[in-house]
Amino acid sequence: MRLLLISVLLVVASLVAGCNGQSTSKKEVVAQNLSKINLSDDELLDKVQKQTFNYFWDGAEPISGLARERIHLDNHYPNHDKDIVTTGGSGFGLMAILVGVERDFISRVEALERFEKIITFLEKADRFHGAWPHWLLPTGKTAPFSLKDDGGDLVETAFLVQGLLTVKAYFTSENEREQKLCNRIQGLWESIEWDWYTKNGEDVLYWHWSPNYGWEMNFPVGGYNEALIMYILAASSPTHPIPTTAYHNGWALNGKIAKDTTYYGLRTELNHYEHDNAPVGPLFWAHYSYLGLNPKGLQDSYADYWKLNVNHALIHYKHSVENPNGFKGYGKNLWGLTSSYSPKGYAGHRPDKDIGVISPTAALSSMPYTPKESMDFLRHLYTQQDSLIGKYGPYDAFSVHKNWYLPRYLAIDQGPIPVMIENYRSGLLWKLFMKNQDVQKGLEKLGFQTSTKQDEG
Repeated sequence: MRLLLISVLLVVASLVAGCNGQSTSKKEVVAQNLSKINLSDDELLDKVQKQTFNYFWDGAEPISGLARERIHLDNHYPNHDKDIVTTGGSGFGLMAILVGVERDFISRVEALERFEKIITFLEKADRFHGAWPHWLLPTGKTAPFSLKDDGGDLVETAFLVQGLLTVKAYFTSENEREQKLCNRIQGLWESIEWDWYTKNGEDVLYWHWSPNYGWEMNFPVGGYNEALIMYILAASSPTHPIPTTAYHNGWALNGKIAKDTTYYGLRTELNHYEHDNAPVGPLFWAHYSYLGLNPKGLQDSYADYWKLNVNHALIHYKHSVENPNGFKGYGKNLWGLTSSYSPKGYAGHRPDKDIGVISPTAALSSMPYTPKESMDFLRHLYTQQDSLIGKYGPYDAFSVHKNWYLPRYLAIDQGPIPVMIENYRSGLLWKLFMKNQDVQKGLEKLGFQTSTKQDEG
């Protein structure tokens, strides 16, 4: 088998040299390709973690230190300022920076300096009853996400706070400078008026509020999706908590959330789509709330959240292996659908809405749930499809079937990759976030059981 591989690589080397007129020898090309193929699992994991970490480090917006919403290596930014900051994606980035410290990509002091810059910016930036907007400009002013979405975004705020509380748990030394940072984070956490977003005491959280349009966005958040962490943080707040009835009546739809189904032979555990009867959601639902919230051993009266996420990832894997639409490239080494770029612009991809677009974050961020299947995807991508890899890791999305990709990145897709891979390797971010006593009280208040075995990541 190895002799056959070398023969193939020799042919490729000959073609490359002939087409490009380069003097690179056949042996050199073979050596380069074999070195990629022979990378160990740990070397591959290190590589993708460092590249995706760098989106939030080298690629950060320089004034705030926060994450740019997008980075396009083709420098084409239709209808958007390239320096717009994303609050939710920045929360993922905070956790990615901690990965950078633990993996020796940067020093602890370098991370501390960056976090100090970030906190200073967040303290001065626009807020709406404590909640940040979806997008911010480098001035700290709101960049409207849409016409009426020009105020507080509670879901994006929750993703940001998940990252902030994880940073606070990391800097636990007696160092005065670190303690000052932690106190400032606590101040931000305590100032968020989660209860305001129940719209005058309704038993549900609303996604948006605008000083110009009030509640006109009218988006009560209920039924399973990516926003579980918002309800948990809202219940955990030491200053502005929501009542437990908002979780059970609003999020859980008076118990209807537990009406699961079977798809590809696996139970979905929860009702992913209460409104349009679709069987399962895009895979980012298994990532965003669980960057810090440890699903291992996490249960409430509605679901076992480890089983929920494992089955969610496996359903996507089985869909690509079965490949009912006959898309080129799909299979055990190429799988995973989520919201991402596509030939039709930004789009939500899931098994029942599959247009042949693979988003690398889907499989890579599922590493804790499907380690073998996700590792197979990573190895295939980095050894067989490396034209789809750039300076910040895998490009956001591609389609072998349509022969399409763009050298572009989105913060919300790159961020979960280094974080969830680290949770798979060491459980680091899960351990840190779950240490928070406010969060533990909130989980207990909502009826959650948690596992103390958080060293299994």
